[in-house]
Amino acid sequence: MPITARLATAVPLAAIALFGPLSGTALPATVPSTASLYAPSALVLTVAHGDSAASAAPDRAVTLTCAPRPSGTHPDAARACAELAAAGGDFDQVTIAEDTEGTVCTHKYDPVTVTAQGVWRGERVTYERTFANECVKNAGSGAVFEF
Repeated sequence: MPITARLATAVPLAAIALFGPLSGTALPATVPSTASLYAPSALVLTVAHGDSAASAAPDRAVTLTCAPRPSGTHPDAARACAELAAAGGDFDQVTIAEDTEGTVCTHKYDPVTVTAQGVWRGERVTYERTFANECVKNAGSGAVFEF
């Protein structure tokens, strides 16, 4: 085959290989990610034995994401997110249980500190509360710190 015939065949094939076919489906363009319709709500929750978060290493820690849907490592993310939403993100309202009637805890002082850090509906939050003992924490903290 003469050189001109080879070039006449090779050039269009090289163009197709480089620029893709001129007909048929085109590759989809990369769509830039758009901002979420939901304000972010992502928290790290901890439970530690001690008088304060500064002096005690966390015994347990979980993540809790509430928007766009409840998720994370929290064992009951849906219920915890619902409690936080009902309290308007006020952790003091969540940790004061209304249904503690009938709960009997000892007066033994063995402090348990809970913390929450992260973002709730787009606002930065830092929360810390110390309970007298694990029983008092469980009686007054709802689902948010039940893990």
